[in-house]
Amino acid sequence: MACPAATTARIGAPSLWRSERSPGGVLAGSASPRPSRAARDTRARASELQQAPPRPPASGPVPTHKVTVHDRQSGVVHEFVVPEDQYILHTAEAQDIRLPFACRHGCCTSCAVRIKSGQIRQPEALGISAELKDKGYALLCVGFPSGDVEVETQDEDEVYWLQFGRYFARGPVERDDYALELAMGDE
Repeated sequence: MACPAATTARIGAPSLWRSERSPGGVLAGSASPRPSRAARDTRARASELQQAPPRPPASGPVPTHKVTVHDRQSGVVHEFVVPEDQYILHTAEAQDIRLPFACRHGCCTSCAVRIKSGQIRQPEALGISAELKDKGYALLCVGFPSGDVEVETQDEDEVYWLQFGRYFARGPVERDDYALELAMGDE
């Protein structure tokens, strides 16, 4: 299943051309000064997908929580404070903390972590299954802290294997340098 948020760029792009049949039956492009109603409706829906979940009515300051990230790739431990209504990855980046990521929409597993303690609310995490969420995995790009939380980054391939490995009878795919060399020779 394709991630709706990942296709936003195509859906939201203005339609500059539309096809028209010329008298000879040949298709010709013509500039469209205004996108069709369907394109505008689609763009509006795509825009809604990009919005964070609605915040509860403000009744005072938003609670903040301490987030500790053990980055396995770099061997660094990051500690920072995240408001309950902000994505963990975005807040880390605003504080010049570099963490792994790719799509920023919750559709891949580049920012996947294993929760060591605490809880992360992640209603938009399409990149991991409910089963992995139940086992304590979360995506930082679309994760909100529900309290103080401690997590450990994961290898993206490892998370994919945990999620989809049972569907592949022969196990993980081995790198084939000879096939890669042949493929690169064609370019």
